[in-house]
Amino acid sequence: MPARSPFPVTALLAAALLTACGTAPEPDTTASPATSATAATPATESAEASPSPSATRALGGAGTACALPVSFSLTEDWEPKRIEPLADPDFADLLKQGPATVVCEAKAEGTPHIGFLRVWTAPKGPLRPTLDAFVKADKSKGIALTDLRVGGAGGVPGVEARYAVYSELTEEWRKQRAFAVTTAKGVLVVELGGLDSEEDDMVAAYERVKAGLTVS
Repeated sequence: MPARSPFPVTALLAAALLTACGTAPEPDTTASPATSATAATPATESAEASPSPSATRALGGAGTACALPVSFSLTEDWEPKRIEPLADPDFADLLKQGPATVVCEAKAEGTPHIGFLRVWTAPKGPLRPTLDAFVKADKSKGIALTDLRVGGAGGVPGVEARYAVYSELTEEWRKQRAFAVTTAKGVLVVELGGLDSEEDDMVAAYERVKAGLTVS
């Protein structure tokens, strides 16, 4: 299929996803020190109970936002959503890139950056040719493929791609990365992209997925 720029694809995926006022009382300045300390305790406990910025959520298993043939965790800063197939066959290709179809997207909503993690599935086949075809279907250059192990405890064989894509929005080349693993249902690709894809927070989220991914 023709090469496509990342920004229109993001817009199209976004389209696919769309299917007592009162006056406070004056503080009681006559309260004793003991009373003031007691009143402050619930606020302190509430702050301690709040989830930390590094809290995580599971993705991929039953009951999660996206049912996948793999499972991994994301920080709660990232908001995952399942990408439903488009009913109109004339537009079905909008969710495809080369041999792969996007099935899940997590956006960096809770961060100051513009970025996303997308999960794509492709038919069964060798990893390198599948990932290479996926990357080349975008407007990319400088593709470098590397064999690696994905996941903990020895992991599973995988292939990672480092490359650059052209952004028509900023009129510049932007570094991007993706990795692929084999599952019982075919090849699965996890892609990190977006305008801020090389920011430390974005790369850390991608590396968390790569290091913790488990094939079902």
